[in-house]
Amino acid sequence: MNRNTKTQSPGVKLIKADRHDLQTQLKQINFDVVIDVTAYDEKDIDDLLDGLGFFHEYIMISSSAVYPEYGNQPFHETDSLALNQFWGKYGTDKIKAERALQKRCPHAYIIRPTYLYGPYNNVYRESFVFDCAKMDRPFYLPKKGKMKLQFLHVNDLCRLIDVIIEKKPDDHIYNAGNTELITVKEWVILCYQILGKKPVFVNVEDDVPQRKYFSFYDYEYCLDVKRQNQLLPSLTPLKEGLKECWQWYQHHETAVQKKPYFDFINTYL
Repeated sequence: MNRNTKTQSPGVKLIKADRHDLQTQLKQINFDVVIDVTAYDEKDIDDLLDGLGFFHEYIMISSSAVYPEYGNQPFHETDSLALNQFWGKYGTDKIKAERALQKRCPHAYIIRPTYLYGPYNNVYRESFVFDCAKMDRPFYLPKKGKMKLQFLHVNDLCRLIDVIIEKKPDDHIYNAGNTELITVKEWVILCYQILGKKPVFVNVEDDVPQRKYFSFYDYEYCLDVKRQNQLLPSLTPLKEGLKECWQWYQHHETAVQKKPYFDFINTYL
């Protein structure tokens, strides 16, 4: 179900609707599973639940942004949720959405992914590094590249959803991400290797705003993913997943929402 403003995936039956103006469109349809990927606050949850008829399972895609940056890491599903200064309103709205869902649908499942990557990723992350490699540019590295990142391939997120639907586990909240973290420097090297290249690094001073020239906030975090691993012990190797990203990006460059990192680098670095 969506507003039909973009090209639809092949093989799906479209329900053209706005979740905030459903009226009776869904009332007569029985759903085995509702997979909610566009709930960003409590109104999103309430409006959809008000418009639904009968459904068996509800799975909401939340975010790791619900954990405050000052919490003890790795973050566990049972940890307290609060404002994260890096994610701001996005994170607190996700908290409100989770709580609204838990109040009205206590047996719903909630998934909190870390950084997602893979084909169809329109966020300028690995594609930015691919652009640097493609143009044989040096890579401007924040804090010598020591910051660690935790990724999850989008196919693994989908596989986790499949397993939850099949097994209906007792736990209802899941962190989702690779078990192993990778440093920024290691990640950039991997991206360049996909193009058969080796990066030349330029270290950037700490006082330069990182988000002006790099794809991630100056914020390192780690999710505990033991619950996920019990259901899904095997995940996509990062290098294999990045190869898929590059194969897709070569033919869909215009689908990525690019940021003006090169403008800042060319002007100030």
